[in-house]
Amino acid sequence: MKRSPAEIDEEFGPFPGIEAVHGVTFDGQRIWFAAGDSLNAVDPGSGALAEVIDVAADAGTAFDGHHLFQLTENRIDRIDPKTGVVVSSIPTPESGGGSGLAWSEGSLWLGRYRDRKIHQIDPETGAILRTIACSRFVTGVTWVDGELWHGTWEGDQSDVRRIDPTTGEVLEAIDMPKGAIVSGLESDGDRRFFCGGATSGTIRVVHRPLRET
Repeated sequence: MKRSPAEIDEEFGPFPGIEAVHGVTFDGQRIWFAAGDSLNAVDPGSGALAEVIDVAADAGTAFDGHHLFQLTENRIDRIDPKTGVVVSSIPTPESGGGSGLAWSEGSLWLGRYRDRKIHQIDPETGAILRTIACSRFVTGVTWVDGELWHGTWEGDQSDVRRIDPTTGEVLEAIDMPKGAIVSGLESDGDRRFFCGGATSGTIRVVHRPLRET
């Protein structure tokens, strides 16, 4: 397994009135993050808050190109980002306990924190399609360039790790500085990871390593 220290390129926040950052996603232009009772959009150019949607939002967040998906308690809400309306909801597998959420390949990918696993689930029904076992507590989940990455958080130490999506084997890990917690994870599809910073109220931009050839 390859291991390296995180290169934190920049940091957004803390934001006024935001006590904690939970799930994080990216719609191609703005970073969205869950803050308990709202979804918030950040302009990555200026770092300023651009929009707020008042919805329950206490865990993972994802974007499928049209809708936001928000994990809260024992359900996942599908939200129209233009209106802020919850257009449908599905139950979470195993009645709650979800942490991270990502969209890829027509599926939702749901991290379960204390169970140390990631479910691929049907976005229409919430049915589990398959399960990947992980070796640490799972926070955020994201796919980029066909690679599955997830954030971890145990004690006051977090990392961002790439795993084999079939076996769960850890292939690479990026160590965050001590105390820099990863509470949510998203990729911009290029070289940046957006990492939710939990009660720091920030989003850290972590450089995704170039692949060795």
